[in-house]
Amino acid sequence: MPAFLPQNADLVLRGAQYRDLDAIAQLAADSADFDGLGSPLETAGVDWSRLRTWYGLSALMDMMAPSQRRLRASVAERDRRVCGAIAVMPVNRSRSTWRVKQVAVMPECRSQGIGSELLRYCFETIWEARTWMLEVNVHGKDALALYRQNGFQPIAQLTYWSIPPAALTALAEREPDLPNLMPVGNADAPLLYQLDTAAMPPHVRQAFDLRVDDFKADWLAALADTRQRMDGLETTMGYVFEPQRKAAIGYFQVRSHRYAALPHRAELTVHPAYTWLYPELMAQMARITRSLNPDLPLLLASADYQPEREAYLESIGAERFEHSLLLSRSVWHKLRETRSISLDALQEMLNGWQPAKPMTGGGRVYWSSAWDGPTFDPPEDPPENPEPPEPPAQP
Repeated sequence: MPAFLPQNADLVLRGAQYRDLDAIAQLAADSADFDGLGSPLETAGVDWSRLRTWYGLSALMDMMAPSQRRLRASVAERDRRVCGAIAVMPVNRSRSTWRVKQVAVMPECRSQGIGSELLRYCFETIWEARTWMLEVNVHGKDALALYRQNGFQPIAQLTYWSIPPAALTALAEREPDLPNLMPVGNADAPLLYQLDTAAMPPHVRQAFDLRVDDFKADWLAALADTRQRMDGLETTMGYVFEPQRKAAIGYFQVRSHRYAALPHRAELTVHPAYTWLYPELMAQMARITRSLNPDLPLLLASADYQPEREAYLESIGAERFEHSLLLSRSVWHKLRETRSISLDALQEMLNGWQPAKPMTGGGRVYWSSAWDGPTFDPPEDPPENPEPPEPPAQP
């Protein structure tokens, strides 16, 4: 791991350990409104109590499958007391893009640059990350200033919509025209990758840097899905297949809680050339929500590069309730080239063993005095008018 020296001399930055989890959990609870990070479609922050419970299993999985996506936490200490923490995790399996999940700083230690130090510590120590991303609420001015100060630039503006139960009931009354609606499996990963590539503009697609493998579910995802089902979380997904182009043109995922009164959450991807799918896919998702809990709204997101989606959501009575910015930052690690002192000494010794090269000048060859071998007398210069040789005697 490369060395990192914080600008605050009394600050110690290091990776989080098991003994820090209780302090981090309390720090995160006291700093809930500090970082402004998160999406309404995801659980805010990090569940530190669950991480503490499964810490041993998580460490074992890190040894068994180090390339899998894992949460990484770091802390800032002052006088042996945790005063700041940060949690990051990779976005893709190649681990080229990482996302900032949570930043927490003690209220009495704010405005001292600790948040910036934690971000810089991650930039410098996670060498495999080429791009960093985060999603921040547009109303968090202090949080926005922190991330902009550390090089993050906006790449998209996201709007979150809430579809009321009455609108979902009206959508569910019509039969969706989806003759080629297919279930999702690992064999469909290339189709979903192509759909995701076509649905995003190049600069956003470059930031996520997703590959075909990112659309496949591994055994860890299967374990997580089993645990979520035990907790009452139901996930339904599908995609629309276009037989003529042999491509996926639409994808949806609906997550609902059977036991908790939480809103339904949906993800929707539609090919830009097939925006007529919005009413059909919305009708399909409305029917799913009606079968689980018809009294809860459905939450959905749209980006500023999806005007057709926003126009359709307005037409069915959806309401905007939150806006956020998607920020990214590129990191280029400069490789430091160092020469070992022992190698330099060895090179000087080898140079001393090499014989000196002859020096020429005026048609003669002179040997340097540095040569320690046997000496040779230099040949005499030939006469200016040499006499011709005598012919051989006749027998």
